[in-house]
Amino acid sequence: MRNMDERIIGTEQRMDKAWHEMSPDEALQSLKTGAGGLSLKEAAERQTAYGRNILQEGRKKTLFGMIISQFKNLMILVLAGAAVVSVALGEISDAVIIFAVIALNAVMGTVQEARAEAALEALKKMAAPETRVLRGGSAKVIKAEDLVPGDVVLLEAGDYVPADLRLLQSACLKIEEAALTGESVPSEKDEKAVLSDGTPLGERVNMAFTGTSVTYGRGTGVVCLTGMRTQIGKIAHILSTTKERQTPLQRRMGALSKMLSYAVLAVAAVVFATGLLNGREAFEMFFVAVSLAVAAIPEGLATVVTLQLTMGVQKMSRSGAIVRNLPAVETLGSTSVICSDKTGTLTQNSMSVQKVFAGDREYDAQNVPANETVELLDRVFVLCNDTKTQKDGGKLIGDPTETALYAFSSRRARAEKLDKSLPRVFEIPFDSGRKLMSTVNGVVSPVLFVKGAPDALIARCTYIHLGAVRKLEEADRERLLEANAQFARQALRVIAAAYKPLSAVPQTQEGLENDLVFLGLAGMMDPPRKEAKEAVQICKTAGIMPVMITGDHMITAVAIAERLGILGADDTAVTGTELDAMDDTALGQTIDRIRVYARVAPEHKVRIVSAFRSRGHVVAMTGDGVNDAPALKSADIGVGMGLTGTEVSKNASDMVLTDDNFATIVSAVREGRRIFRNIKKAVQFLLSANLSEVITLFVGTLMGYTILYPVQILWVNLVTDTFPALALGMEKAPPDIMQRKPRDAKQGFFAKGMAASLAVFGTVMGALTLGVFFLSLGLYNDQQTAATMAFLTLGLIQLFHAYNVRSSSRSVLFGLIGSKWMHMAFALSALLQTAVVWFVPLGAFFRVVPLSGEQWLFSTAAAFSIVPISEAIKAVLRLRKRSVRQDITPKRRQA
Repeated sequence: MRNMDERIIGTEQRMDKAWHEMSPDEALQSLKTGAGGLSLKEAAERQTAYGRNILQEGRKKTLFGMIISQFKNLMILVLAGAAVVSVALGEISDAVIIFAVIALNAVMGTVQEARAEAALEALKKMAAPETRVLRGGSAKVIKAEDLVPGDVVLLEAGDYVPADLRLLQSACLKIEEAALTGESVPSEKDEKAVLSDGTPLGERVNMAFTGTSVTYGRGTGVVCLTGMRTQIGKIAHILSTTKERQTPLQRRMGALSKMLSYAVLAVAAVVFATGLLNGREAFEMFFVAVSLAVAAIPEGLATVVTLQLTMGVQKMSRSGAIVRNLPAVETLGSTSVICSDKTGTLTQNSMSVQKVFAGDREYDAQNVPANETVELLDRVFVLCNDTKTQKDGGKLIGDPTETALYAFSSRRARAEKLDKSLPRVFEIPFDSGRKLMSTVNGVVSPVLFVKGAPDALIARCTYIHLGAVRKLEEADRERLLEANAQFARQALRVIAAAYKPLSAVPQTQEGLENDLVFLGLAGMMDPPRKEAKEAVQICKTAGIMPVMITGDHMITAVAIAERLGILGADDTAVTGTELDAMDDTALGQTIDRIRVYARVAPEHKVRIVSAFRSRGHVVAMTGDGVNDAPALKSADIGVGMGLTGTEVSKNASDMVLTDDNFATIVSAVREGRRIFRNIKKAVQFLLSANLSEVITLFVGTLMGYTILYPVQILWVNLVTDTFPALALGMEKAPPDIMQRKPRDAKQGFFAKGMAASLAVFGTVMGALTLGVFFLSLGLYNDQQTAATMAFLTLGLIQLFHAYNVRSSSRSVLFGLIGSKWMHMAFALSALLQTAVVWFVPLGAFFRVVPLSGEQWLFSTAAAFSIVPISEAIKAVLRLRKRSVRQDITPKRRQA
């Protein structure tokens, strides 16, 4: 049975013809079925052979997998090694604190990842859970997953298509395929069509595809492909073979971790070897090496970064975004290209009337005058229309074109009263041959109302209504055709309207649609979101390139892109066919000028993203359809749509927008930039602090003194450093943050003077701490007192330095009053640091002794001195920058 089915059904590549190349009879014959469907026995056998009609889900991350992923960091592994060594050396308190740091970081990362997955699960909706089929010649309702090739499916308005079907019969059938093809207008189906091999997916009018929905009419189709063999299944396969990429933050943090880890091992090895050469015991030097490792590794860094990202995630969730991957928050901040789908993302995914031509004049839809011509036009759009209104909520149900016309005219025409006063008594349904729909309304004085394609309707008009009815002249006809062409050039879908008074209700449609009175034209489109234009402009100001990638027609795509400001005078637009004609070299040379890609397939989107990435861009891809999923996964950050998005696209995304609003991306970019800026401040603060500890410990060890113990260093790193670092993460974004160019994705943490700042302030803080130690050793002749004063100074100096790090150029006094989080962090950390010294039982645990008032004052003054030192350095830098500007300005004026 299996071999027979594979031979009959197989894949399109194994068959001589694709399904859209076959007639209905050929499809039924190939599938060994009939118009009455399969027998129950045959369906059961095929179910055994082919399995269920479901997509194979990727392996979900388990809780254990989430926990393990938190430890894939070289710095964390080195820290864990130091903890193990501490246990071996009997330093249990040190080991406990190290393990606590590691565990805290793992718990926070796991909790956030689990929360994001839970939020996405709440968004999931089942698509096509049940469907109607013919089994054994009678209609049955079955689960969509039980469908097999050869089943005959019954479709009507409102149904989801449960599998890929070759249509057998249709009556005015229209299917919305935006999720698969990107087209906002439903596809009109024709089961009689036999198409060529190369027919694009969006033009296969004799097929219906999994996951699309019927908006109008009814039909039947035979199941030819199920599960992973469907068009959605092919995309899901592409998705499963696309490798996940690291975000820029992950790459930066990974590089930083490696550098710090190697530096730790190198310094520890040098100190260990030096001590041995100077005759010190191996056990003692091993303990010193562990102390150096603890001093060099910023234990709180991973926790601080995770907390800052988590706070950013919480803030973004309140603005309509769910982040599945913490580093993705920062990635948007470095994004230089946003590739966005059109339908539902930049547009509203609902047709609406934009322009009207009536009475020989063109009007915006919002400014249509009240006159007899417009009144008649409204009657056509309301009465010659099959739109239904939901009782609960008043939502319009029907074909998007008809709902747009109904929404435009129903309020003025008072639709409910009109339906009662002029009931429908006769109709001629729309068909693709006539391109018209007609209804006769009214019993006593019946009127024929007609709407349809302008060229077809104008050809049937003999009269025109211009305040009064008169003969339609040739000049009038040319003016109407020109108005239609002008609307079409604006990418508007144009519907014409006409009417004809009747003497009696007709019994036949013969000759009924002739000698009509022309009323007007309505131009519709899926309009841009109101906030999208502003969002696009902000992106451009921020140095981000917005790019539209859609399956829709070129004319429509270009019109929307021009309205939004995506497509400028020097930019270009290409189709998927033109893209196929380019090799990778040609695409790479022109990709920075292409702003619109129309009529594209899923593999095109992946190629576009790859081309941008090869040129060094950080690419964000937004989308809601199945066709977006592979590109969402291959981009640096995928942004899915939570309301209209398919499950495939949501699962492929790093971030899901719960409001499907393109403008939310702009706020995410702003938040991402703020977060990275603050993470960089925290890194600068923590590394300069740790450098001061390494210098203090390294110099002291070489001179034969034990100045700091591992437990003291851990206390400073975990408690005293962490709270100020978190406060730095709460700093507000500067007003001009969205007027700056995106960061270079290859740029490391130490670019733009950060390395020099670390070296200078790390050395100064280390020197001040050593100065306190040696001066107090000389004054009080007690190494334990000197070490306690050095420990106190080290903690406090880092707290004062946190204020300096708030800005690399501005005075510490700037914005000082509004920095409530920094003040709170300073107070809490200072309290904890001083408590260790003055609270005797706690001091014993940390190997410190009580100090006198003079010693407290001496240590505090030395620690505070980092502030005036920093102010002096910043003042010099500001003067230098000012002088450079003054030198450049005259040259520019002369030029």
